Amino acid sequence: MGKLDGRVAVVTGAGMGIGRGVAGALARDGANILVAEVDAEAGADTARWLTDRWGVRAEFVHTDVTDREQVHAMVDTAAREFGRLDILVNNAWRSLGFARMEKTPEDSMRAGFDMAVMAAFWAMQRAFPELARHGTGRVINMCSLNGVNAHMYSVSYNAAKEALRSMTRTAAREWAPKQVCCNVICPGAQSAAYRRVAEADPEMAATQAAANPMGRIGDPLDDIGTVAAFLASDDSRYLTGNTLFVDGGSHINGVQWAPNVD
Repeated sequence: MGKLDGRVAVVTGAGMGIGRGVAGALARDGANILVAEVDAEAGADTARWLTDRWGVRAEFVHTDVTDREQVHAMVDTAAREFGRLDILVNNAWRSLGFARMEKTPEDSMRAGFDMAVMAAFWAMQRAFPELARHGTGRVINMCSLNGVNAHMYSVSYNAAKEALRSMTRTAAREWAPKQVCCNVICPGAQSAAYRRVAEADPEMAATQAAANPMGRIGDPLDDIGTVAAFLASDDSRYLTGNTLFVDGGSHINGVQWAPNVD
């Protein structure tokens, strides 16, 4: 028996990286999963992986989280096809690249807020009635140490993730009487974005891993996903409005982050 048996989760950006790892950890504990992903091949592959490896029901739905109607359809599909919705994980993101603040286009800022803030806002609003229905509602929003520490050259990402963190805390306070718990994970993991940076600048990636107090960058399934599974379960029923830094201790003294940017 898994601690999430009978629960249903929507995970956005579940086709790869942290999203895939979180979906896997939830499935390992028994949750059925709606894989929401803009990359059809990656999304379908994750759904197959979840079913084949853990025997849960997993469905893929093509979702561009910057489109409100698609986000609403994602939530409605989960409730209709699975009969309920207990867990919402807002994780989807696509890289906007690096730039100095004075060179960052306005479109990049708007895109960042659409992907991180508006996508979660639409999903949370639409999901709230289902999340509140059984007293098992959990919202897990993926934010970032980049925003907390104001890392250089990623102002759109930093600002959007910090806005999402504030929105999560607001929802936590407002929805607490309905027993809907809303929390944030700031992960330090081998995400798809991290791997792209590591490939482009291996020396910086090696330095970053060495600077981690645990000497490594986390695994999306076994380091990040397990914490998400805890937050999704009844074990966290009295925990809300918190930010969990799941990063091997990197947040304690900050992280060296200085990619080469013109």
